Amino acid sequence: MYALFDDAGKFHAGRVMSEAESSVQVELDSGKRVKVKSANVMLRFEKPAPAEFMAQAQALAAEIDLDLAWEFASDDEFSFGDLARDYFDAKAGPDKQAAALLRLFDAPHYFRRLGKGLFRKAPEETVKAALLGIERKKQLALQIEAWAAELVQGLCPAPVREQLYRILFRPDKNGPEYKAVVEAAKRAQRAPLDLLTAAGAIESPYQFHWQRFLFEQFPKGHAFAPGLAAPAIKDELPLAAVQAFSIDDSATTEIDDALSVQGLGTGTVVFGVHIAAPGLAITPDTAIDKVARERLSTVYMPGWKITMLPDDVVQAYTLAEGRNCPAVSLYVTLDEATLEVRSSETRLELVPIAANLRHDQLDTVVTEATLTSEVAADYAFAPELAFAFRLAKALKGRREVVRGKPETFNRPDYNFRLAGTDGEPQGHEAVTISTRQRGAPLDLIVAEAMILANSTWGGWLAEHGVPGIYRSQASLLPGNKVRMGTKPAPHAGMGVAQYAWSTSPLRRYVDLANQWQIIACARHGRSAALVAPFKPKDAALFSVISAFDAAYTAYNGYQQGIERFWTLQWVAQQGLAEIDASVMKDGLVRADTVPLVFRLPGTESLPRGSRVRARVNGMDLLTLELHATLAARLDEAAPAAADGSTADESAAEDDDSEPTGALQLAIDLDDGGSAAPAAVAVDPA
Repeated sequence: MYALFDDAGKFHAGRVMSEAESSVQVELDSGKRVKVKSANVMLRFEKPAPAEFMAQAQALAAEIDLDLAWEFASDDEFSFGDLARDYFDAKAGPDKQAAALLRLFDAPHYFRRLGKGLFRKAPEETVKAALLGIERKKQLALQIEAWAAELVQGLCPAPVREQLYRILFRPDKNGPEYKAVVEAAKRAQRAPLDLLTAAGAIESPYQFHWQRFLFEQFPKGHAFAPGLAAPAIKDELPLAAVQAFSIDDSATTEIDDALSVQGLGTGTVVFGVHIAAPGLAITPDTAIDKVARERLSTVYMPGWKITMLPDDVVQAYTLAEGRNCPAVSLYVTLDEATLEVRSSETRLELVPIAANLRHDQLDTVVTEATLTSEVAADYAFAPELAFAFRLAKALKGRREVVRGKPETFNRPDYNFRLAGTDGEPQGHEAVTISTRQRGAPLDLIVAEAMILANSTWGGWLAEHGVPGIYRSQASLLPGNKVRMGTKPAPHAGMGVAQYAWSTSPLRRYVDLANQWQIIACARHGRSAALVAPFKPKDAALFSVISAFDAAYTAYNGYQQGIERFWTLQWVAQQGLAEIDASVMKDGLVRADTVPLVFRLPGTESLPRGSRVRARVNGMDLLTLELHATLAARLDEAAPAAADGSTADESAAEDDDSEPTGALQLAIDLDDGGSAAPAAVAVDPA
C-alpha cells in the first residue's frame, strides 16, 4: 500500500510501513522513513510505484484546464476527489484524483484552500482580477527580459536611463528597471556600472557625479521657486562711525563679514567685526526661512555653487562696497600696546563698507614684511591691516597656549579655475589649479577675527541664558571628534572656551539661527531668553543640528569628490606621466603639487614621509580612481613625519584615510545592500 501525503504544502508519495491511530509511517523512495499525521494523508493507492505515480499525476495535472475546472467545480465546499470525478469521469482513480489535488493546490487565484484536501472556488471577480495580475506579471517579465537583452547588446532602454541614479544608489529592488540591470549584469558577467556605461546610459563622468548629487540632495531640482523676495529690515538702525572693509576671494558674492579698526595711535583701539544681518529681516517659518532651512548651506564646487539663499536675497544683505549695510557688529576694545581685551559690545547698525578687498589680488602685496613695516606698504587700509595682523598673531598665540601645541599649516589650500564657464560646468573645461599657503597674512586676519566673534558671541549667549548651536571638542586625543550641541563647551581644537558659528549667516543656516539668538540679546538684554526664537531644550534647535550635520557632511563630501574629478582632469589635460608624492600609510600617497591622495602599490612597507615617484597608468573618472605604479624612490632614508595638526576643527584628523569621492553603489547582485560615502573633514572658520 502506498500513500500520498501533504508535508507543509509539498506533496510526497511512499510506501506505508505501519499505521497507528493518528499517524502513519511512510518509507520514501530514498529509503528515509517519516512519520505522517493521518490527517495529512490525501490518498492511498496500490499501484504504480510512488515515483511513477507522481509523474503520471503531474502530467495529468498540467492538462487540466483551470477555466473549465472552475466551471465544473461546485459552488459549495468540495474535495479534490469531487473535482476529479466532475472533470475526468465518475470513476476517476487515484492518479486523476492526485492530478486534481496538485492542480487545485497550485491555482489559489481560482480555488481557495480550506485544508485537508478541501477547496472552494473563488468568486468570478476575484478570478478575473487575478488573471489580469498574472498577465501583467507575465508581460512585465517579458519586458525585463527584453531590457536585459538590450543592455547585454550595449543598448540602454529609455526607462532604465531615466531610472539610472535610483537603480545605482537607491534602488527599488522590485522595480523592473532594477531587475533588468541585475539580470543583464549576471548574463554579461560585468559590474552594473560598467554595463550601463558601455550601454551609453551615462552622458559623461562629470554629469554622472553632478546628477547623482542632485538626485540624492536636491531631488526636486536646485532652482529657487519664483517670487522669493528679500524682506525689508524694519528696524531703524543707527549709522556706525567706521569705514569697514571685507576680505574675500574675487568669486565671493555672499560677503558675510567685514572688519574695522578705530583709535590707532591713541592707546586704545576698537576692533570691529561686522556680520551681514539677514536675521534682522528673515524670521523663522517664513517662505525664505523655509528655503534656507531646507538647503541648510551653500554648496561649493569648482566653477559653480548652489547658494542657500536666492541671489536677489543675498544681494540685499551682502556687505557690498559703497553701501551702508545692516550688520550685527562686535566691537572689542583693546589696549593698543598689550592687545589685552578690555571689553566687548554688540550692536545692530548700518555699517559703511568702504572696500571689498580680494585675496587673489592682494596676497602677493599684503605680506608679513609690509604688515610689520619691514617693507613700505602701498595699499588701502595698510595701518588697519597691520594692527589686525598683529592682533591675529596674538589671538592665535593665546589659543595655542590653551590647545597645548601650535597650529601648523603643512599643506596649502588649492584653488580651481575653469576656463570659459559662464554658467554650470559641463565637465570638459580646461582647469587650472593654483595654491595658497594656509595661514597667509590675510587668511590669518580673517580667521582669527571670526574665531574671536564666534567664541565671544557663544559666551554672550550663555550669559543671557539663551541657547545657541555650539561646536565643541573634548580634547585633541584621537577619537575626540567635533560635536554640535545647544550648550557651550570647550573646543580643544580651536583652543577656546566655547564656539558658536555666527559669522556666515548668508551661507550657513546654523549661523542664521545663532544670529537670531544674538539679535534677541542685543534687543532685549537679560529678557532675551523670553523672546528669542529658540528656547532652552527647544526641539526645533536639535532638529536644525541634526539636519545641518547631515547636509553639511554630504555637501562637503560632494565638493571633495568633484574637486578630485577636476584634479584627475588636470592630470589628463597636462598629460602627466609621473607624479611625485610622499607616503602616508597603508599604501596611500599624497601628490606634492595637487590635492590628490591615491593608492600606490609597493609603498605599503615604506616609512611615512618617504618620497616616491608614481607612474600614471590611467584613471577612471567615474570611480575617481588613479591607477599608478611605483616608478622610483626619491629618497633612501625617509624623514621623520612632520606634526600633522592643522587649524581644522578636528585636530586629530590628518586626512590619512582612503581617498573620498570614489564611487559607491547601492546595487548589489546578491543582496542589494547600500553603501554610504565617507564623511570628510571641514574647515571651521
